[in-house]
Amino acid sequence: MIMELALQKKAQSFRLPVELIERLKKMAKRENRSLNNFVECALLALAYSEPNEETKAAIEEARSGKLQGPLDVSSVEAMYKSMGL
Repeated sequence: MIMELALQKKAQSFRLPVELIERLKKMAKRENRSLNNFVECALLALAYSEPNEETKAAIEEARSGKLQGPLDVSSVEAMYKSMGL
């Protein structure tokens, strides 16, 4: 028998700008998802996307030029910059 773990969820109310809500609704609709699911997934990705220590060390090693040959980390740097890291 397969047991499924149910995630506990709690309703929470937020006040957001009307323009932001409308934009999020359009983004969710484009992906055929509910607004709730779209926002939940976006927040989960943001909350759990911080790199671990090994990944941070690898990024620093790549930036330092100690690796042989060119390594393009611009897309990774852009992602971390957008997250404020």
